[in-house]
Amino acid sequence: MDFDLSDEHEAFRKVVRDFAEHEIAPHAERWDRDHVFPVDVVQAMGDLGLFGLPFPEQHGGSDADFTTLCVAIEELARVDSSMAITLEAGVGLGAAPIAAYGTEEQRARWLPDLCAGHALAGFGLTEADAGSDAGATRTRADRDGDDWVINGSKAFITNSGTPITSLVTVTARTGPGQEITAIIVPTGTPGFTVEPAYRKMGWHASDTHPLRFEDCRVPIINTLGREGQGFRQFLAILDDGRIAIAALAVGLAQACLEQSVDHARERIAFGAPIGANQGVAFRCADLAVMVENARLLTYKAAWLKDSGRPFKQAAAMAKLYATEAAVDAARHATQIFGGAGYMDETPVSRFYRDAKILEIGEGTSEIQRLVIGRELGLPVR
Repeated sequence: MDFDLSDEHEAFRKVVRDFAEHEIAPHAERWDRDHVFPVDVVQAMGDLGLFGLPFPEQHGGSDADFTTLCVAIEELARVDSSMAITLEAGVGLGAAPIAAYGTEEQRARWLPDLCAGHALAGFGLTEADAGSDAGATRTRADRDGDDWVINGSKAFITNSGTPITSLVTVTARTGPGQEITAIIVPTGTPGFTVEPAYRKMGWHASDTHPLRFEDCRVPIINTLGREGQGFRQFLAILDDGRIAIAALAVGLAQACLEQSVDHARERIAFGAPIGANQGVAFRCADLAVMVENARLLTYKAAWLKDSGRPFKQAAAMAKLYATEAAVDAARHATQIFGGAGYMDETPVSRFYRDAKILEIGEGTSEIQRLVIGRELGLPVR
């Protein structure tokens, strides 16, 4: 039994941490305040090889394992969740469906730019009335000769409207049986409209838009995988994504722990550092336990995936525990900082606002409990 990451993983962690601390951390508060999506930094992440980590070298990737991707996401989230989710969604939701289910022609066309960080892709699954119940998709795609004609809308789509977004993979009902099919829709396609960005509580430097399709015509050859298999494909992609979101949560919780301990050592009240008070020290101790548990669950799930073993339940457990721990960690950190924690000049204020979405995106906490219950053999619905 070995709980250490490999020397290669640890060396990679140092590279990403150095990049995050020097190229992201000094600007994160400004990006958050001004709602800036920093294209140049995202492309620099691409130059570092982050967007190509789990993909084949022949398409511009690094053939790295999933654990390596989790390390990168964790380290980015330690300083800025917006950049962490940009990477997580760009890899796990944007490029991964094409790598997993695309034809060789589709991979050759789209993956090199996505792996290089020159382009981003969105994952068009969620709709206003089809979130946790993703099978309730209403968007339709009808055959017309050699084309699909798509009509419908999508909601809360990450990386869908950036200056470098090249495509969105969309789920739509097709055929007389109304099966769900995944279809690649390039940006700029007539009838594909990216609506104005949402005003969000957090992730202010991340790109999120509603999408609209009105007689949007794309070739049948843009079908991703087999017709009618889109729902199954996206559920499999989400299993991977749950581990990645857990890694993001670990990074945010780790940052809350570090900020809290530093503040508890430096802040003087009643003539002593506030960390000398059991109320603060115990809160930091609880934070440390939460972070450790979240990290162990997350990297166990990544290890299971990398080992080719079943990981659905482990992914759901990691996502459930780590994201709820991140929310608790942000709340504890804000309390430790007191009034200063409520001010946007301190990172913990941003961490607090960024944390909540982790319990919602890529499967709510309730959905994770449902998945775990089913894996336990319970007839839960």
